[in-house]
Formats: sequence, structure tokens, C-alpha cells
Amino acid sequence: MDEAIGKKILALLDQHRIMTVATLRPDGWPQATTVGYVNEGLTLYFLCGLDSQKAKNLARDNRISLTIDNDTANLMAITGLSMAAHAHAVDDRAEAEKVLRMLPLKYPEAPPLPMKMPTADEIRLFRVTPTVISSGASCSAISSPLHAPVDRRPR
Repeated sequence: MDEAIGKKILALLDQHRIMTVATLRPDGWPQATTVGYVNEGLTLYFLCGLDSQKAKNLARDNRISLTIDNDTANLMAITGLSMAAHAHAVDDRAEAEKVLRMLPLKYPEAPPLPMKMPTADEIRLFRVTPTVISSGASCSAISSPLHAPVDRRPR
């Protein structure tokens, strides 16, 4: 992936905090759900209930499609990303706890939660690894349409 495009993608990921995740239900129909996320570079994380339909769908088939975008009154200012990715449950406790500490940092203006933050044992946490990233930008963030395979080979 071109370095300039990579920087624009990372900027969009860092600017946003909500994404729509589409998984496959047992009957083959897609199920789209809005979730909050945090990211470390191109790796994204989100959580859901232990026994949620999303967790069950991902246990069966870890392929997802996702979008990250924002609402704007200016049609020509729409920016966002679409990704094909794999979502893997985070089983490493240290990684899970790190991500749970990162989540509140995405919402610095939020009032305190009315309950305690869930622990890694109370939720299912997923690590999202993109395979293809496409821009959903009208014209401002990424000037031309983007469809970039993500190369994760060690350099």
C-alpha cells in the first residue's frame, strides 16, 4: 500500500470510533451491527456480548465486511472506509485488558459510565485484520477511489 494512502487511512481510523460490522447469520443472510472500536494502526478491536448473535456468527465464519464513516450535511464531504477483514476472538488476557483500557480513551468527553467497565471475562473481544480496504470518500479525504489489498507480510 502506498505510504500516503496508508497515512490517510490511519487518519480516518483515528478520527472515527464507530463502525458497522456485517457478519453472516446461519441462514446466509448478512447481519449488520453498529459497534464502537479502537485501533492500533490497521488492526481494529471491538467487543460484543459473550452469547450475542455476532459472536456466534463469527465463531462459525470469521469473515466480515465493515464500514467506518461519519454523518455530514455536505454530500461532498462524506468520508469513510470499507473493509473486507477477518475477526478473531482475543484470547490473550494481556491484549484484552490493554484494549479495554484503550476504549474509554476514544470517548474523552463522555460522562462516567453508570456501571463498571466490563472485564475480559464478561465480553467477547475481537481483533479485526483487514485484507482489503476501500475508500468511501466522496472527494475530500482520499481524492480518488481506493481499493487496496493489505500486505501483512513481515518486511
